[in-house]
Amino acid sequence: QIRSPLAEASDAPVKSAKQLEKDAKKLEKLEKLRQKQDKLKEQQQKKLEKAGDEETKPKKSKESKPREVIEYDASKTAPDGKKDVSGNLPNEYSPGYVEAQWYAWWKKKGFFKPEYSHPSKDLTSPNPKGRFVMVIPPPNVTGSLHIGHALTNAVEDTITRWHRMKGRTTLWVPGCDHAGIATQVVVEKKLAKERGISRHDLGRENFIAEIWKWREEKGIRIYDQLEKLGSSFDWDRACYTMDPKMCKAVCEAFVRMHRDGTIYRSTRLVNWSCTLKSAISDIEVDKRELTGRTLLAIPGYKDKVEFGVLTEFSYPVEGSESGEEIIVATTRLETMLGDTAVAVHPEDARYKHLHGKYVKHPIVPDRKMPIIVDDFVDMAFGTGAVKITPAHDHNDYEVGVRHKLPFVTVIDDSGNIVNEPWLGEFAGQPRFDVRKRLAVVLTEKDLFKGSRENPMVVPICSRSKDVVEPLIKPQWYVRSKEMAEKATEAVRSGELKIIPDIHVKTWNSWMSNIRDWCISRQLWWGHRIPAYFVTVDVPDVPKGHEADDAYWVSGRTEEEARQYAAARFGVKTDHIILKQDEDVLDTWFSSGLFPFSVMGWPDKTVDMDAFFPGDLLETGYDILFFWVARMVFLSQKLLGRLPFKEVFLHSIVRDAHGRKMSKSLGNVIDPIDVIHGITLEDLLKQLQEGNIDPVEVERATASMQADYPNGIPECGADALRFALCAYLMSARDINLDVLRVQGYRFFCNKLWNATKFAMMHLKGFEPNFAMNDAIVPVNAGPMDKWILSRLCYAVETCENGFVNYDFPSVTTAIYNFWLYEFCDVYLEVTKPIFGNQADSPERLACQETFYICLDTALRLLAPVMPFISEELWQRLPKVGDKSPPSICVASYPETTQFSWRDLNLEKQVEVMQTVVKAVRSERAEKNLLNKMKVDIHLCCETEAIPVMEGLKSALGTLAYADNVILVSSAPTAKLYPVPVSDKYQAFLDLKDKINIPDEMKKLDGKIAKKHTEIQKLEKLASDPDYETKVPEEVRIQNAEKLAKGNGELEKMVDSLSKLKIMNDP
Repeated sequence: QIRSPLAEASDAPVKSAKQLEKDAKKLEKLEKLRQKQDKLKEQQQKKLEKAGDEETKPKKSKESKPREVIEYDASKTAPDGKKDVSGNLPNEYSPGYVEAQWYAWWKKKGFFKPEYSHPSKDLTSPNPKGRFVMVIPPPNVTGSLHIGHALTNAVEDTITRWHRMKGRTTLWVPGCDHAGIATQVVVEKKLAKERGISRHDLGRENFIAEIWKWREEKGIRIYDQLEKLGSSFDWDRACYTMDPKMCKAVCEAFVRMHRDGTIYRSTRLVNWSCTLKSAISDIEVDKRELTGRTLLAIPGYKDKVEFGVLTEFSYPVEGSESGEEIIVATTRLETMLGDTAVAVHPEDARYKHLHGKYVKHPIVPDRKMPIIVDDFVDMAFGTGAVKITPAHDHNDYEVGVRHKLPFVTVIDDSGNIVNEPWLGEFAGQPRFDVRKRLAVVLTEKDLFKGSRENPMVVPICSRSKDVVEPLIKPQWYVRSKEMAEKATEAVRSGELKIIPDIHVKTWNSWMSNIRDWCISRQLWWGHRIPAYFVTVDVPDVPKGHEADDAYWVSGRTEEEARQYAAARFGVKTDHIILKQDEDVLDTWFSSGLFPFSVMGWPDKTVDMDAFFPGDLLETGYDILFFWVARMVFLSQKLLGRLPFKEVFLHSIVRDAHGRKMSKSLGNVIDPIDVIHGITLEDLLKQLQEGNIDPVEVERATASMQADYPNGIPECGADALRFALCAYLMSARDINLDVLRVQGYRFFCNKLWNATKFAMMHLKGFEPNFAMNDAIVPVNAGPMDKWILSRLCYAVETCENGFVNYDFPSVTTAIYNFWLYEFCDVYLEVTKPIFGNQADSPERLACQETFYICLDTALRLLAPVMPFISEELWQRLPKVGDKSPPSICVASYPETTQFSWRDLNLEKQVEVMQTVVKAVRSERAEKNLLNKMKVDIHLCCETEAIPVMEGLKSALGTLAYADNVILVSSAPTAKLYPVPVSDKYQAFLDLKDKINIPDEMKKLDGKIAKKHTEIQKLEKLASDPDYETKVPEEVRIQNAEKLAKGNGELEKMVDSLSKLKIMNDP
């Protein structure tokens, strides 16, 4: 019965992604074993040669030859850039050979441009098959891409290629981000390391020129890496966030939002990096969790600084005749210089008598600090009294605002105590030196009460590694509450879909707790803020303060800003003096405009009309708020619509030990090194040449030596892409062992050899049917129909996987079909048919089936493995003159074209494979070589005999039998029984195949040995002290050994009894 592939698609057994990981490992182990065997053979050969025994010198076997290095001869490339595929396939798969030339040809032919697949020259006209638009998450120009970037691009390119093969007008826009802080820090480190100078030695203009040099060098490198990965971008639309058109968009966005009041200037607490002397965003703050006392290395300090300690000291109550005091505690003792109050809970009975009174500051005698009451105080924590430092703590800031407390700043931009006379000996000193000195001074005043270990989180600047300080600064902010409400509603209504939906809760939580966004940075590199401080040269207008938003105007040009200021203050333009803000915008502001700035906004362009909004935004879940949310905010604000319809968030790649990949840690791997391979020596050389702290270089060196003692083998882009997609479990991070990718390189080798075998038997074959005919080849046998049925299942599984962003199911379906069904089963059962040189209907049916399977399975594979699929597909016979020029613009297999699913046949073949497995297992036990054929008598129910009759030939081939005899009752002859299932039993004719008396003798010896092993374990376990003296782990291992031993013994005794029956006269 032929069934539609849409019916009962998931009931056939397939291997899970986890099982496939095991398979990849297995293939890797097999390759290692092969290499080991080769080495042993080579050593043996050398010994024989050394002995000089020419007569006994064996011929070199194929296995002992080193892997052939195959290079593509570029001189054979066609004038249009197409790779020459006229010759035979090389003997071995070589990633370098396969991946040569194709990308350049794809680009030259324009396959990646939306114009190629659009049905008309007017891009704004609809394509009946739809369209697909996506922008890259622009990588920072801070160096080379790592495996995390490779994951992003493997997934995005796989998605893009699938949509392109579906016939949709497809656009994937590439680009790079200027990465303000990150790039400035990297270039500063480079200047310090190579020339011993700082940016201040160069000056702003020359320093920016240095960054542009860096950008040109790194931008080219990044784009080269993306091409090597096979990323099918439209390179003619590539954008850099500092390009003129991007700068225009940034300026326009700021001016519009400033003038409508969405952007405003305010003085409040920010995350301040004292080393960078700039505000930084939350994503640039690493939260270092400490369990107790810890010494940390801090930039600018010779000795490590102590953290994870809670210090207690007291404030004397003013006017107390009994010397009463209030004890408070802090992990940042230096901030007590900025304390302006002590807070207690209004219901705390211990302090009710002190409400409204004051405490004296021991360092600043003139400062009286009120004892205030506030519900935020936790009465049960510590003493129930809290020191309040409004200018240096986020919680205290809110308390200070509520109670109208003074905001006293005591830490300056450089991280020193402010240089004010009233601070005495502490003025101008490094803050952490002051921390230690204050403990001494408070002890001298008898106010120090001691310190104890305390778990805490230390905020560390990810760029400078300095401790982040909350400082009050005038900055530019974006009002976010209204935009957050719209973003929440977009997700709630389904207008914007977040995949997987486990991230919706995080989205809603962020939006409900949104704070206004600080967008100014005190840097030199980035988009300079188009805002100007106004001084009005008229006596009647008072001078403004730089913190006052009323004295700031914005403009697309300085002249426009001057006109705007003159109109605001009611004076002539020649009375207006402007000074542009020195600060630059947060990188996330410009990247938040990326989906529409790349299309030409604010200008009205064809690309804006045709390709905005996009269809999908794909990125790592770690920047859901920092980038995805900001794009939604700015798009809805400036254009009144969402920038994309769906957001797919992938896992984060970590190293094999679960650590976050970081350039500063030196544990990142360049994807090019996985593609081409690299020696350990060169890996270590890269560490030495990078901008990495010497301490981290030492750690990373030890890690590299342990993880890659032999370097990284050449794996190729296809294997890397396949591995990344296969491991993409959306709910968890990926601990990727790069060497595991090698397992998928061996999978490529399987594809290569399978296609090479099939092509050998397709010589002269001309397909004369169209795939959409969905016709089963005439004279197709059961196994032809079975492989086509499994192909239908693979097609549907891949389709569903792409639709649902379930990439492991796609790679699993492809892997299973190629390896376990096409290679392991179908190719094997066709060998006898092709062994017969004469043409036959069966041979033609196999050829047609070969062609259908190869053509379809390569197209299924093409989005994930574009290079090998193109190389092999180009060599297939073509149907007429209308074949697409490339597999990347061929049609992706549609489920409607594959109606060959036959579930009944699949179940029958599954039974047959069970028989094969049982027989092979028994043959392995008897050490029978594959070339030694053994007749099989298969006993089954009478009604099953006609079913198995059609599979006899396949069964015989796969189980190494010359004859398969189907019977409905156990044969009377002395045959060796092999249980298969409750309905099937196989009997092997081992007569003349094995020496039965010898086999029985061997088994007797094995049984005796196994008995001894079991008795030892049983005696050990029966010891009275066994449970108390033997560790639990060892007891568990012994119990497992005992269970395994008994199972093996039972099997040997059973085998011996069967041999005895056969041996009886």
